[in-house]
Amino acid sequence: MRRLSTRLVASHVIVALIVGVTTFLLVRWLAPTLFDQTQMQGGQGGPMQRGAPSGSAVGTGLRAEVSSAVTNALVVGTVVGFTVAVAFGVFAAWLVSRSVSSLREVTRRIAEGDYTAEVPRESLTELAELAGDVRTLGASLADTEARRVRLLGELAHEMRTPLTVIDGYIEGMIDGVMPAGQDELGEVSDEVRRLRRLSDDLSMLSRAEENRLSLQTARIDVGEVVTTSAGRLTPQASDARVSLTVSVPDQPVMIEGDADRLAQVVTNLVGNALRATPEGGRVAVDLSVGPGGVRIRVTDSGEGLAADQLERIFERFYRVPGRRSVGTDTGSGIGLTISRRIVEAHGGTLTAASDGPGLGATFTVVLPSPGPSGR
Repeated sequence: MRRLSTRLVASHVIVALIVGVTTFLLVRWLAPTLFDQTQMQGGQGGPMQRGAPSGSAVGTGLRAEVSSAVTNALVVGTVVGFTVAVAFGVFAAWLVSRSVSSLREVTRRIAEGDYTAEVPRESLTELAELAGDVRTLGASLADTEARRVRLLGELAHEMRTPLTVIDGYIEGMIDGVMPAGQDELGEVSDEVRRLRRLSDDLSMLSRAEENRLSLQTARIDVGEVVTTSAGRLTPQASDARVSLTVSVPDQPVMIEGDADRLAQVVTNLVGNALRATPEGGRVAVDLSVGPGGVRIRVTDSGEGLAADQLERIFERFYRVPGRRSVGTDTGSGIGLTISRRIVEAHGGTLTAASDGPGLGATFTVVLPSPGPSGR
């Protein structure tokens, strides 16, 4: 009785038995009584009018014949009805079990990695909803697998350059064609740090995309976070001969957040702006509070972005074609991806805007309003 088809057939059989037995007993019990009442109230041509009282042999015999005929008819009707009910139950169970078996086969194929398995269309509402859920599951798993494969390819590509540089330097030192001096070992050390930073960024990105990014939230002053984070990059701005200005309200802007994570976001945005801005340009960091929440804007007069790049720059390992680099520091390519995940973990948004290539760009972080006592 564990199989669905067996239970469906059994339910039809039970219903048929209940209906048949109930009908038989009721008719068998009511038919004689109704027959007697009909005879007592019969018309001019009835037996009562012809002198055959209900208690006479004729009346009793007729009553028995009618009762027997009704019983025989009920037996035949019950058997036929039971047979039809069983046949219909078997057919209905076959239809349902066939649909369930089809969905089971599709889910098995999806579990084996065949995300292109076609989910059959169902007519029953419940099965149609289940098929829709299986279809959504397959699409979601296919998307996850595609992103995993793409991530592995991108990761291999990102690791290839530093590993090639390290291998070249070490091989040259072993062969004696390159001295193992401070400069050469410094180049190897730079590439090792680049790999370590890539590893750390990937670890953080993985936690962020799996919603496992831990936040150590506390009551913090966003103005202090912005000022301190941008201030650390003042030497970099001076070396690049780029003007860096920071504007924050005079009063503290208090919110619930993770100061270290938000500092990482500001540092990444300002660092990217400095790399994108040529000598003589400017980068401005502005903090404001309005009805929409707390806004942190990082605006530069650098290379700018095309319209189709405003969202792509938040994709893993995406780099704007032709983007200038400062020395050998090209970044890990996932800084903006991580920054957006951090901001979203705080319940906010991170967006980019630009009037076009060569016209600068503005990155805006919007965090939830601090509330009545926030300032």
